[in-house]
Amino acid sequence: FLLTKISLKEAFQSFLTYIESEKQYSDYTVLNYQEDLKEFQRFLTQESITELEEIEFSTIRNYLVYLYQKKYAKKTISRYISTLRSCFKYLTAEGIISLNPTILVSNPKLDKTLPHYLNEQEIEMLLDAEKESTPLGIRNETMMEFLYSTGVRVSELVSVTMDDLHLGERKLTVLGKGNKEREVYFDAKTKLHLKEYISKRNDDNDALFVSLREPHQRLSISGIELIVRNLGVNTNINKVHPHKFRRTLATMAIDK
Repeated sequence: FLLTKISLKEAFQSFLTYIESEKQYSDYTVLNYQEDLKEFQRFLTQESITELEEIEFSTIRNYLVYLYQKKYAKKTISRYISTLRSCFKYLTAEGIISLNPTILVSNPKLDKTLPHYLNEQEIEMLLDAEKESTPLGIRNETMMEFLYSTGVRVSELVSVTMDDLHLGERKLTVLGKGNKEREVYFDAKTKLHLKEYISKRNDDNDALFVSLREPHQRLSISGIELIVRNLGVNTNINKVHPHKFRRTLATMAIDK
């Protein structure tokens, strides 16, 4: 089963290095894979499994039972198993192991749900929630307009710099999945908000959206999610998060 003597820690780290350097996954994606593997390692510790060669088909099946017992959502369980499948596929391809123990394990069937998006009234309520002419109000309103107009992912939004922004052409250069660049356009209203927001900035950070307190650091994914979620709470709109703006934009494009 084991072709190359390598520890569990080394095997998983080799996979993470591969998806980061060769597959060029984003830091955020690599971190998610790393956290998924940590959950598997916790299970292995519980089962007193310390060596790579001890992992068999039955190990993965027992891990699936372990995840169900912890009452994880089917979507989360599916992600955990997909991560393992990718990892062991890599280890097999690299000749580190001879047999992929995940090959006979299927992801749980996900419940069919309708995609959630915002209606026009909810969009207007969210965009109007930050009408105060304070630095906080101007930044947050601009960010809401920006998310709605461009439909960018929150992971893309946090990496946007001033140099990526082309106000004259109303477009933005975004570094997306797989480190691939693409151009995204925004409307005239968003341009006006951006001009006002940028003119009020008094820091030298090259990030587009930054914290208001010194040293004015680039906003994080969790920071933006918190801002959007709080706006939802303040306007009595349930489960508002940045990705809803992307879904809403896509839905409206299909409707048109």
